[in-house]
Amino acid sequence: MIRLNLPQYPFRIKSKENKLYIFDRNRKKEVLLTDEEWVRQHFVEYLVNDKDYPRSLIAVEKQCTVENMIKRTDIMVFDRKGEAEIIVECKAPHVKISQSTFDQIARYNLQMKANYLIVTNGLEHFICQMDHEAREYKFLKDIPNCV
Repeated sequence: MIRLNLPQYPFRIKSKENKLYIFDRNRKKEVLLTDEEWVRQHFVEYLVNDKDYPRSLIAVEKQCTVENMIKRTDIMVFDRKGEAEIIVECKAPHVKISQSTFDQIARYNLQMKANYLIVTNGLEHFICQMDHEAREYKFLKDIPNCV
């Protein structure tokens, strides 16, 4: 797999029927190791190991309803009250991050009202802090640590 612009972590990877699977520590099961999954697993571990977010507050592929359609967020981090704190949209490393990527995560956030939105392809990371009253966001250089 491609080396990402994230720290390296030890993962449990298995080959089954000529396909690679990675053990997802949050979902507690093996999942098909796609390029996007590689990014998702690294980013979850980054949040847990480097930014101090408790694994218990992180949901992977969380189902949500947006405009009467069922969607899934790649990663959602909740605060200790159970409210959405961060929504992360992961793309494969070869996918260029575009305005449509931001539009996708912004649509999810209309209902969730998370304080931070992150879009990553594992090589580039874009972090926005939301101002819901002003309906604006500002880009940050780094993800805040869990408080």
